[in-house]
Formats: sequence, C-alpha cells, structure tokens
Amino acid sequence: MRRLTATLAAPLAASALLLAGCSSSTNSTTSTGTTSAAAADTIVIKNFAFSPATLTVAPGTKVTVMNEDSVTHTLTSTASPHAFDTGDIAAGATMTFTAPGKAGSYPYICTIHTYMHGTLTVS
Repeated sequence: MRRLTATLAAPLAASALLLAGCSSSTNSTTSTGTTSAAAADTIVIKNFAFSPATLTVAPGTKVTVMNEDSVTHTLTSTASPHAFDTGDIAAGATMTFTAPGKAGSYPYICTIHTYMHGTLTVS
C-alpha cells in the first residue's frame, strides 16, 4: 500500500508544480489589458440597444460592432453623407468599420429598427 501511495504521490506533485508554473500574474495582466483595449473601441448590440450609447474614438479608429441579439441589425450614420454603414450584421456576427477622419459627433441608428440610436464622437 505504501508503494502505491508513493507511486501516486510523485506524479501528482509533479503535475501540481507544472500547473503552478503555467499561471502567472504577468499573463493575466496582459490578457486583461488586451481585452480592455479591444472593448474600448467596441459597440455591442444587445436587447435592441447599442452599448455604449455614446462612444468616443480617435479619427480613423477601427470600431468593432458585435451583434449579441437574435436578429439582424445595422449601425448606420445619419450624418449626410453617411460617414459609416456596417450593412446588415447577422445575429451573433461581428463587423468592423473605420471611424471618420474628421472630428465631430456622428449620430447613428439601426436602419431596421430605427428606434435604436447612438452617437460616435470622433476627437
């Protein structure tokens, strides 16, 4: 019985050391920083609303739009001429567009559900 315990204890201890070595606070910080940076330039469509309702970005920034609803939406500038238009974004899909190069406030809507609206501020 002692031999079986010793035989099992050594691999378990080695596995614990390997797993401990795989996790580090540096990797967590890097991952969190990357997520935060990506989330900063992202608009999420959920429950028939844009979140955040107002997003501020630098000129020419790539903005990601994630449709977490179960229906198709658009994110279309109402400024004339249209500064940006994602076209149809299917349920569960993600689309990217480039923010205008000129500073300003750019209201937008979903052209399918016109009560959905938000503002992209470029500064």
